Amino acid sequence: MKKVLENVYLVLIFIFLFLPIMVLVLFSFNTSSLNIVFEGFTTHWYLDLFQNRTLLEALFNTLLVAGVSTIVSTIIGTISAYGLHKYSFKGKNIVNELLYIPVVIPEIVLGIALLSVYTLLRLELGLFTLILAHICFCIPFVIISVRSVLESIDPHIEEVASDLGASRFQIFAKIIIPMLMPGILSGAQLALTLSLDDVVISYFTAGPGANTLPLQVYSMIKTGITPDVNALITIMLAFVFVILMISTVIQLRRLRKEGAV
Repeated sequence: MKKVLENVYLVLIFIFLFLPIMVLVLFSFNTSSLNIVFEGFTTHWYLDLFQNRTLLEALFNTLLVAGVSTIVSTIIGTISAYGLHKYSFKGKNIVNELLYIPVVIPEIVLGIALLSVYTLLRLELGLFTLILAHICFCIPFVIISVRSVLESIDPHIEEVASDLGASRFQIFAKIIIPMLMPGILSGAQLALTLSLDDVVISYFTAGPGANTLPLQVYSMIKTGITPDVNALITIMLAFVFVILMISTVIQLRRLRKEGAV
């Protein structure tokens, strides 16, 4: 009986999490332009999507900002995490505490703070300032993810490699980076996800010509979100699902080769 209740509880959780997503996918095939009642089945919204230049430009800006900010924040975050873990210096504890500020403070506070800095520096708001803002709040997440892996690495590995004649660069590039790859990939995925769906910070740091998909959808709330937006989100969900399936298959094959499965 206990096992049955646990399974029912698990099913209810999944329904609660995924039912809104399934409703969104369903209404992308709705004949009505209003997302209120499902009136009939059609696929013409997927064709209309590719004629909506505003929506496609917002999607392009979103992917551009997310891609650049993820790459830059992953590189900076990985190097910073390694430096903070390996070296000791004055104020290290303060730096460690400051890293958590962008993670825990409300997004609206960080957005206003970044806008104030841009104003003082007289930077014109646009894609550049938006990318800088996304890099700013993504770096701490990468550092935290990478440092969690660094804690599990034997510190004597570097000493052994150095005794065998490896240079510092070779140790970092050929030994440390491969060992840190799970943390690096986790941090990069987290940074990408945070950047893709950010609204509040983007609202304060984006300027003309820097409209992103979350901002575009947010601006449509008052007038109503059209089904072509649902169609775009459905395509994005399908793309993510395919990537997850490919990743799962690759991981299972690797585990089978290692004899773990």
